[in-house]
Amino acid sequence: MRIIIDQNLCCGSAECIKVCPEKAISLVDGKAVLDDDKCDVDGLCISACPKGAIEYDDDYGGGVGCGF
Repeated sequence: MRIIIDQNLCCGSAECIKVCPEKAISLVDGKAVLDDDKCDVDGLCISACPKGAIEYDDDYGGGVGCGF
């Protein structure tokens, strides 16, 4: 499982950045971008996003995150 950010929905509020303890999210050209190598898939960013642009990618066949 991994987390994905829909760039079309992202408003660049940076609320996701504020809650990410792993510092896995940054703003690039006003949009949130996730560093998969730093992300522990805890999902804190999902509820922090005011536009619902962040979600779990259940179709991803890679490794699982912390606590899953």
